[in-house]
Order: sequence, then structure tokens, then C-alpha cells
Amino acid sequence: MMRPSLTRRDVLKLAGAAAAVPTIVPAKVLGKAAPSTRLRVGVIGTGGKAWGGAHNLHGAGQCDIVALADPNTPNMKRYATKFKVAANRCFSDFRKLLELKDVDAVLVATPDHWHVLCSKAAAEAGKHVYCEKPLSNTIAEGRALVNAINTAGVVFQHGTQLRSSIGSRRVCGLVRNGYIGKVTKVTIGSPPGHATGNHPAKPVPAGMDWDIWVGPTPKIDYRPIIPGGIPRRGLRGWYFVDQFSLAGWVAGYGVHDIDLAHWGLGLEDTGPVTIEGRGTFPKAGLFNTVLDYELTFTYADGRQIIMTDTSKNRHGVTFHAETGKEWLFCRGRMAASKRDMLRTKLKASDTQLYVSNQHEKNFADCIRKGDRKTITPIEVAHRSCSVCLLGGICLKLGRKLQWDPKTERFVNDDAANKMLAYPMRKPWSL
Repeated sequence: MMRPSLTRRDVLKLAGAAAAVPTIVPAKVLGKAAPSTRLRVGVIGTGGKAWGGAHNLHGAGQCDIVALADPNTPNMKRYATKFKVAANRCFSDFRKLLELKDVDAVLVATPDHWHVLCSKAAAEAGKHVYCEKPLSNTIAEGRALVNAINTAGVVFQHGTQLRSSIGSRRVCGLVRNGYIGKVTKVTIGSPPGHATGNHPAKPVPAGMDWDIWVGPTPKIDYRPIIPGGIPRRGLRGWYFVDQFSLAGWVAGYGVHDIDLAHWGLGLEDTGPVTIEGRGTFPKAGLFNTVLDYELTFTYADGRQIIMTDTSKNRHGVTFHAETGKEWLFCRGRMAASKRDMLRTKLKASDTQLYVSNQHEKNFADCIRKGDRKTITPIEVAHRSCSVCLLGGICLKLGRKLQWDPKTERFVNDDAANKMLAYPMRKPWSL
């Protein structure tokens, strides 16, 4: 079926050429900030995910990258060269970076199992925090980080950067203001997981502190595919080993889309009341997170978010009108059942969504302004991530669950509530 959508030219006409900010913006395009206004940022986790974020903070955010931390020390070499970071400011243990008094903020781009511990420690050290998605590995972790960020009073930004795209904001604004009528259903297509064979243990390579890399999770022998890439996939293996990513790709990728669904529906401060679904898990091999899946999240007012792998739904977020005829789609780009719908102009009296055209710049600007509310603040990040983690628990238990979004506990379900946290390996704790 043909899907009416806007071209890049259409988007530029709508938003103005100045709003079309590329993913990585060279500093020379935006001008240089005075030394007194430049923020000093430490990067925790220097694999592939941090590369774009560090460039964006340096360029669009007009920050200086001044310190690095990664237990896989060879990872830091290209960052140190690119951003001219001295060797004595590169650490295998992130706690050493947080001791630096001249670091204003951190970019946390570690594997999932380290997101909260690094971000929480940074906040407690008085550093502002940009944390990559998904926010947490468990719901208990996420709530602990919310409390830490609020107590410290630092600025927080979550790496669900699709909010900082023109298409996402426009579609969510149209939905929020009722321009396709009442929306009772959202469908999401998100990539499936991956399986692999058995991988024998190998000696830990030089420059790798494997004990710190494994961190709070149970001990496991080193296997190159875990911190390294999956051949021909370009993805790190840890995404699909549940001790490092408990919900697998449902949270690792799907949190982007759940976040947009919440934004459009105005459900950013709550969660579903029931979760049901099914999924297929690998029968053997190192990877053990879900492969294909279907999940239905029902909210207190009856609205539903239906999340599946992309074999069942288009990759992205589709808002369906109650009539069943009209729909709006976004995932950065946008589409609609009727093309002209996307050109609808919001009225002054309509709810106006937060405008950010560059995610890292928004973070840096909020720090400079003393404004703690970024486009994706901590509570919003926690609620979006929680939905994905609830889905992961549902898929593992294989049954319908009842959830209380106020208490953040399952209703009369001890087995499910035990999965809201996991015992951390000493010396790590929340």
C-alpha cells in the first residue's frame, strides 16, 4: 500500500531550513563559544555509541571533552586523539573520572548494566548527566536514579533523541491536540533480537579490565563477541545477553518508540495497568534474549500500545484514530493516511510540545541556563524505559501481568515483583 509521506523538501518548507540540523554539527558552522561558557564533559564508555554523542556535545553543544573512562582502555585511543585528552585524564575506572573537580557533566554511553550506577555516581558527585538509552536495566534501578537526579538537582538528558526531530514533534503534537480525533491504539514495530551459537571462553586481552566491565552482574568468562561486534550485524553482543541487557532489544531499541508513543498520548508520567504478550527465545547458544515478540500494554483509560517486532508492524510508531480510518506515523520522518494532514498548523491555544532541534545541544543549553527540564528529563525517561522492562518481564514469565504505575509494583504477584531488581555483585550497589 502506498503511504503518503513528506519528503525532505516538504519538511524544510514546514520547519524552515534553519531547523534541519544534521546529526553531527561541526563547531565551525555554529561559531565558537567563549571559553567561560564552554562546558567540560567527561565521557564514560568510549565504544561506538558515544562517538556521535561526543561529537555533538563538542560541536553543537559547544563543550570540551576533557576526560575519558572505559575498562576497555584501547577504546579510548581514538577519543583521546580526536578531542586531545591527555593520558592522565583517561581512566579504566569511571570513579577516577568523577573525582575530577573541573568536569561539569558526563556522557554515559556504557553497556546497559552500567547506565544507572555510572549516572547515579555522577549526579552524587555534582555532575550533570546525559545517559544513553535505555535508562536502566531494572525498574528499581530507574527509580533509584530518578531519586538521585532530583536530590542532586543536576540537569539530566536521556538519549532518546527522536524527540529532537521535526517529524516526531509534529506528529506527536497533532496527536496530542486531537487532529485525527481520539487515538485509542498505537502500534509499534521494533527490530527483533538475535541468536548465536556457543562461544568458548578466551583469555582476557591486554588493556581490558574484565572484572569492572562485568561490574554488578554475575561473573562470566570473557568471550570476544560480548564486548565486541556481531559479524555482519554491526551490533555489540552484550545487547543479547540478558545479564547485561535484561529485556534485550525490547528495551535496547524499543524505548525510542515507546517514548514517542507516550509523548503523543500524553502518558509521560504513568505506565500501563496490564501487560500481556508472547515471544520466542533462543533454544541454545550464548544469546538468550527474546527474538520475535508481541506485547500489548493497556493503560487505565483503556488506550493501548501494541509493540511487536518489525515482521508484524512497520518500523516506527503509528497512531490510529478511533474511527480506524486515519493514522499518523513517525520515527524521525513522518507519514499520514492523508498527506495534507501533516501540513496542519497548530493553533495558539493548542498544547505546544517542547522544541529541541538537537538533543545534545538541548542538554548543554539547559545547563547554561540553569533550566533542569530538558526535552527528555529523568521521570519521563524512567517511565518510557519502565514500559519496555515490564514487557521483558512479561515475555519471560509468559503470562498476563497486572501493574500499579503509582506504586511501581505488580499486583499480588510475588514472582513478578522479584524481577523488578537483581542482587548486585559486590562491591556494587544502588
